[in-house]
Amino acid sequence: MTKSTEKKQDLVETIIYGFELLRSIPRTGVTSASQVKEHLENAGYQKSLRSVQRQMDTLSKHFNIERNETSKPYGYRWSADSKGLSIPMLTEQESVMLALAEQYLRNLLPKQTMKTMEGYFNQARYNLIYNDKNRKASEWLSKVRVVNTTQPLLPPEIKEGVFEEVTNALYGDKWLEVDYINSKERQLQATVMPLGLAQQGERLYLVCRFKDYQDERSLALHRINKARAQTLSFDRPDDFDLEQYDNDGRFGFGSGQKIELTFTITKEAGYHLLESKLASDQTHTENEIGYTISATVTDSAMLDWWLRGFGENVSSIQKKKL
Repeated sequence: MTKSTEKKQDLVETIIYGFELLRSIPRTGVTSASQVKEHLENAGYQKSLRSVQRQMDTLSKHFNIERNETSKPYGYRWSADSKGLSIPMLTEQESVMLALAEQYLRNLLPKQTMKTMEGYFNQARYNLIYNDKNRKASEWLSKVRVVNTTQPLLPPEIKEGVFEEVTNALYGDKWLEVDYINSKERQLQATVMPLGLAQQGERLYLVCRFKDYQDERSLALHRINKARAQTLSFDRPDDFDLEQYDNDGRFGFGSGQKIELTFTITKEAGYHLLESKLASDQTHTENEIGYTISATVTDSAMLDWWLRGFGENVSSIQKKKL
């Protein structure tokens, strides 16, 4: 470690320790130096009582902190006319959670929320990088990962400002104007009611209803050229549920039709289906080819693509509508 890095780490550690001291001071009631010492010990700092007393006296001279000297031990609190100091120092566990959230939930949080949370994300990174006490927590981030189940692809580029406008409209239940190009390269302009946002692989989809229509559509965000959230709000429909929309196979290009699916698959290709089932009612029988599997699923184009992916390892495919 270089001297400059050591100095930076020492500075960050000193600042964090100072923040921890200030956090221990209440707005109502009082706290003593011994109580502050206990608070610091719980945060991982071992300080003598005399050292804490000196530091509290110093803080009371430079911040709007009252020191009650009518009796000993002295009591400390923020002054009545003070707004106090709101410093949400993160614990080791909170820092790990926020670091993972920033990594995996960035595309599912409103743009404004991400901006608001930026300070917390920065603090979490500092805690994990510069605080030696959090070394194990920092190492945890390199020990876990969400991996792809298909060939990884780079995410398509989303036009500047589109994500912000879409999430603002979705968050505030505001009508949204979009300039959109569909998969057939047909351009259209429309006003839509944003109902949900979903990430499928590397792509983001907006579930919405076009104005004056009652059915839902999914618009790929990377195909939206322009978007503008209106000031006019709408009443969110009671008959829409994003989880049910997903369960109906709508993101897999289905219509919600439930079927009883039966097929035969070789043991080598199908053994994992005995561990990760297609549905809770899945059954299987073993035969000379491999396994014959039956399950209730939602019919969709994605299901067909999935079955075709097994090639000659799958045979005798039957679908019975329910």
